[in-house]
This record gives sequence, structure tokens and C-alpha cells, in this order.
Amino acid sequence: MTKKTKKIEIEIVVPNDYSGITLRQYLNLQKDIELYKEDEEAMNAALFYHICGIDPKVLHQLDREVFTKVKSQLYSFLGNINFLLQRNITFEGVKYGFEPNLSKMSYGAYLDLTKFPTMGIDEHWPKILSILYRPIERETGALYSISEYKGWKEWETEKWLDVNMDFHFGCFFFFNRLYKDLSLGILNSLKKETGMPPNIKSILDKSGEAINQLHLLQRKTF
Repeated sequence: MTKKTKKIEIEIVVPNDYSGITLRQYLNLQKDIELYKEDEEAMNAALFYHICGIDPKVLHQLDREVFTKVKSQLYSFLGNINFLLQRNITFEGVKYGFEPNLSKMSYGAYLDLTKFPTMGIDEHWPKILSILYRPIERETGALYSISEYKGWKEWETEKWLDVNMDFHFGCFFFFNRLYKDLSLGILNSLKKETGMPPNIKSILDKSGEAINQLHLLQRKTF
């Protein structure tokens, strides 16, 4: 007697671009990619699981044609690095704005930024965003001012995890293009004012490497 195979229909939702992927998904994928970087099959499973919600057991049962089509659709945009800075975003009725003038960033905000070991999109990134984006207090046309920096709170960083990656990449690339020049400018200013500049050499090095690290991660993943 031949055993009949029962077919189950499932709906696969494949994002068309990074706006369909949250930071939470991206960070979870990043962890698994690093964990299974020597195992291509496991990396594919992680990609389908974190981005499309397909369990590895279900993945193995997909038709090869469907698997290839979904994978091709993901690869069509996952290597994209062309993103624009989004200067404001709204959470629960509160509008947050990106630091209007990085050259005039408060020393406290700058100092807190230098405490992070990397300037990449990793577990520290939500905290970095809580420094760069703060509630808008006044707004006139395209001009705005944000609240004074008073430090970030752990619970405030959670909201960034559910924001889409097109927003995060836009901020990441914009900020890293300027961060080295900003750091050097503040360093020179502090030398003149206090003669006691902070040790930012490692931060400058990591800032310069951040985009290369992201590109490397994308190449390893996709």
C-alpha cells in the first residue's frame, strides 16, 4: 500500500525592500549568520526564518522552484546600500527629530556616543539612536529644535527595534559619513579649550570601519 503524502498550503510573505524588515529581525538574523557562518544551509534557514517567518522544518519541504523564487526576491534588494536620512519619526504621538546640527551637538551627547565599542548596526544601535533622535520641541517648516540631551534610558531604546531597516540604514550611512569629521572637530576644539582631549582614537578607527563591516556582513549573508 502506497502511503499518501499530505500537502499543506502555506502563505509566504516576502518583503519587497528593507521597509518590510525591522531592526529586531535584522539583529536576530545577524546573530544567526555569525553563529552559522561556516554552514551555508543553516544561513539560508536563518534568512528564511527571520525575514519570511518560515520554520526550518517547513523550509525543507518547499518545492525547489518556490525556494529559488523566494531566495531570488530577497537577494534582489538585500544588498542595497542607497538610503536617505529620515530626519524625523513619530512614536505614540511624539515626533522625534535627528540632531539638527551635529557640529553643535552637546559634549554630553558626544561623550556618550564615544562609550560604545562600535558604530555599527548592532545591539548598541538603539542606544545610539536615542542620543541622535530626541523629541521635537519647536518646528517651523523644515527647521526644528529638539529637546536638550539628558542621557538615554534603557526602556526608551526598545521602540527602535520595531522600526524598519530603511530608516536605520539611512541614519547609519549618513551619520558614519560625518562622524569622523565631527569627532576630529570636537577633538580640536577640546584641545584648544581644555588641553585634555578624550581618547577617541579607537572610536575614530571603528567609525571608519563601520561601513566596511556592514558591507562584509551583507556579502556573507547574501
